[in-house]
Amino acid sequence: MTALIVEELGKDYRTRRGPVRALAGVSFRVEEGEVVGLLGANGAGKTTAIKILCGLLRPTSGRATVFGVSPSRPEVARRVAALLEGSRNVYWRLSVEENLRFFAGLQGVPPREARRRTGELVALFGLEDKRRTTANLLSQGMKQKLALACALVKGTPLLLLDEPTLGLDVETSHELRGFIRELARAHGKTVLLSSHDMGVVEDTCARVVILSRGRVVADDLVPNLLSLFRTQAYRVSLRDGLPERARATLAARLPTLRALEAERALEVELPPEQDVYALMDALREAGVAVDGVSRAEPDLEDVFLRIVQGER
Repeated sequence: MTALIVEELGKDYRTRRGPVRALAGVSFRVEEGEVVGLLGANGAGKTTAIKILCGLLRPTSGRATVFGVSPSRPEVARRVAALLEGSRNVYWRLSVEENLRFFAGLQGVPPREARRRTGELVALFGLEDKRRTTANLLSQGMKQKLALACALVKGTPLLLLDEPTLGLDVETSHELRGFIRELARAHGKTVLLSSHDMGVVEDTCARVVILSRGRVVADDLVPNLLSLFRTQAYRVSLRDGLPERARATLAARLPTLRALEAERALEVELPPEQDVYALMDALREAGVAVDGVSRAEPDLEDVFLRIVQGER
């Protein structure tokens, strides 16, 4: 079944200076069991889209459905859990354990099952020593962990996660990535994940939807996007740095060459008619001592920047 359908979604906000368009005809689909990344710069419309999908906002135009039902319908709440704006999702006067059991109870989770899920999530996020501590006394990172755990404790088939790793330490962030992958693989959960951390998105999402100025500018599998921007880019480590006399010679033969003085390295993107042997010949003839050459493969951050900058 298709978990999410978004068709020509538009959203305008009223301000003193007139209407501001946050979404301008956004369309995409998410199938059940998919983990999809929703990417975009600040102000691209990511959070607005997620708030519409969980029923917190009404669109100005277009439509969205969650498992075939409009997000504005009350029954959608039983199928969707959302993490929005980080630690503001929890009750600060309740303890860690009380927050988890409260949100499980809202979803109708039986008490015994709620206790089991609470114990699992407390252990997963390293909150054992804080389980009876009120949320307002937690560090920012701990609050973020608790907010994410409260979204997961409901056991809904769809998770909408807006910046889920914000404030998490490196170890917990990596554990969370594995947990998100496992949710989809072993439990059939559907996840729409928005993050500025491209490492998180690349590790967890099979597909990404990129927004720019309220519009979809890319929607494809991550490997397809990476291959689209794969080039003959190389990084060359230099034994003695780049001699001044060689700089002009290399610049004439390799116009895309970029010197990284502090790292004693060069970066260059070769045209299709040249290969790595042409690069090595140019370096040898210029009298440059080479320590090593490696292929510079694009990552999701490179792809994102090229697509967004190209659209602008």
